[in-house]
Amino acid sequence: MSILFIVSSIIVFLVIYGFRVANQYQRAVVFRLGKLQGTRGPGLYWIIPFIEWQQMVDIRTITATVEKQETITKDNVPVEVTVVIWYSIVDPARAVVEVVDYSGAVVQVALTSLRNIIGQHTLDDVLKEQERLGTEMRQVIDTATEPWGVNVERVEMRNVEIPESMQRAMAQEAEALREKRARIIKAEAELEASMKLREAAALIMENPAGLELRRMQMVTEVGAEQNTTTIVMMPSEFVSMAKGIADWTSKMGSK
Repeated sequence: MSILFIVSSIIVFLVIYGFRVANQYQRAVVFRLGKLQGTRGPGLYWIIPFIEWQQMVDIRTITATVEKQETITKDNVPVEVTVVIWYSIVDPARAVVEVVDYSGAVVQVALTSLRNIIGQHTLDDVLKEQERLGTEMRQVIDTATEPWGVNVERVEMRNVEIPESMQRAMAQEAEALREKRARIIKAEAELEASMKLREAAALIMENPAGLELRRMQMVTEVGAEQNTTTIVMMPSEFVSMAKGIADWTSKMGSK
């Protein structure tokens, strides 16, 4: 009776000992005597004690930072780039069986891809089109990690540093471009103003009375400024008439 009790107790212990629980974000990769049996979870499941064992895999999105790396652009400018990768495990069995350390492998693939992609683009592309370069890197890394059951969701270039000498050169270039735009805007404004003046002159030539009204307005504006000197603008016809009278008077005097 005691032997039967001992055997029964051992069996009950083994049955209870074989129960496992996996969280919603976990999957258990089960091996039986070294051979892959499949994936279990989430929730409660049972494995054969001492014959089967498991390795837990987290299937949540993982963030990995590729530390600052120095590389050379297509136009031979050294830059230091920091990259952030978001990836997740879509096939836990392959992530365990196909690669020893999938986290380290993803980072190493990212390093190689970073150097290759930066080397194919100029400095301007690296600075202005970081989103597009990140998309290219994601595609390259995802293709390399797909056999490991890893899905790369996003790659972002977080920081790009360039040499101080190059920064000064870029600042001078930016200043020159700003000055160029300012001169172009000023020239366009002067051109527009001259065109308006030409239109105004043509309009006044068609309506001589408008010129006299403008002269009167200018006199009023000068007087409103509380100036000690007042300028009186005579119509051009008066000036021509006065000159003609002066010429006639001088001729009569000579006779």
